[in-house]
Amino acid sequence: VKVDSFASQEALGFTSRAPRWAIAFKFPPEEKQTVLREIRIQVGRTGVLTPVAEFDPVTVAGSTIARATLHNLDEIRRKNVREGDTIIVHKAGDVIPEVVGPVLSLRPADAVEFQMPTTCPSCGSPVIQEEGEVAFRCVSIDCPAQAVERLIHWGSRKAMDIDGLGDELINRMVEEGVLSDVADFYDKLTEETLANMPTGRVYDTDTADHLSGDSIPVGHTIAKKVMAKVEESKTRGLGRVLFGIGMRHVGANVAELLAQEFGSIQALATAPVEKIAEIPGIGPKIAESVHEFFSIPENVAVIERLRQAGVVLEEEKAENELPQTLAGLTFVLTGTLEHFTRDEAGAQLKAMGAKVSGSVSKKTSFVVAGEAAGSKLTKAESLGVPVLNEAALQQILETGQAPA
Repeated sequence: VKVDSFASQEALGFTSRAPRWAIAFKFPPEEKQTVLREIRIQVGRTGVLTPVAEFDPVTVAGSTIARATLHNLDEIRRKNVREGDTIIVHKAGDVIPEVVGPVLSLRPADAVEFQMPTTCPSCGSPVIQEEGEVAFRCVSIDCPAQAVERLIHWGSRKAMDIDGLGDELINRMVEEGVLSDVADFYDKLTEETLANMPTGRVYDTDTADHLSGDSIPVGHTIAKKVMAKVEESKTRGLGRVLFGIGMRHVGANVAELLAQEFGSIQALATAPVEKIAEIPGIGPKIAESVHEFFSIPENVAVIERLRQAGVVLEEEKAENELPQTLAGLTFVLTGTLEHFTRDEAGAQLKAMGAKVSGSVSKKTSFVVAGEAAGSKLTKAESLGVPVLNEAALQQILETGQAPA
């Protein structure tokens, strides 16, 4: 709903989050009942065990859903769901399947409280829960499920962006012993090997009405395209590499901060924990995780193989570099911007010397708040960090000067 007078709109103006002359209303999400058949454990790339609800398929908001993450054991306890329960599901934001909770009046008499496993369902190694964390974690560095997830993550769009590597294909290559770590993409995988890999899809030579018979190989046409993407990925940049190798607590923004600060993977690998922790937006938890990663000989060996394969592990200085007028300033971008994405705005700020962080702290110089800004804006206000709207951001990008 908007005020339909331009003069009134101008008089009302904007808050840091949104215009004062408009408000959005959402209909409550559609909810359906279904039966929770199993809580299955999924092992992630860092060994975290995530419980996933698998339920009878049900159509919600225009599509059929049959599973939803339950995040962790604390969330299962909070929602009080058990296998066999009749549950209510919806799509959070009309997009993401979510378990709302159980219909307690329909709970079976034999439904028991869910317990996390004590051993990894993939490799059988012990599962631990570190003090102060809600996550349960597989301790093995040789866990096949972790290997698959690490490889999938390495090829993902925000990491090395190797198009054509589907999850099923990577799973199959791990099973066949073709891939075990990210360096295998560069010094082990060949076009011939990839072309002959079965895709898992099958066909019938007599009829196309149903799928059966022999599995279809990837083929040379697709294999050639994938290998070209593998070659292209060598020059994605240090930030992408640091994100792609999958260090705990290191997301895309933190990886870019580390790349900007240290300039090479060698400098980061040999940096003291204290120096890493001093970087705005990093802190001791991330610093310890980075230090721990490079203290493991197997990880160092993979990095060295990447170097020998020609993967760029240093930051390249941009030609025609802009004046570094924002050097020493740290920005946090939150909410939806109208004229560009947060990634685009962040790239422009970095080009002028600024650091762009994913978290707010006392060391943050400015928070740029777009529409529907959330907890980062709240934290900025509580810490007294200056908050800018999109118009102020545009002025900074045009002039190269931050507000005094």
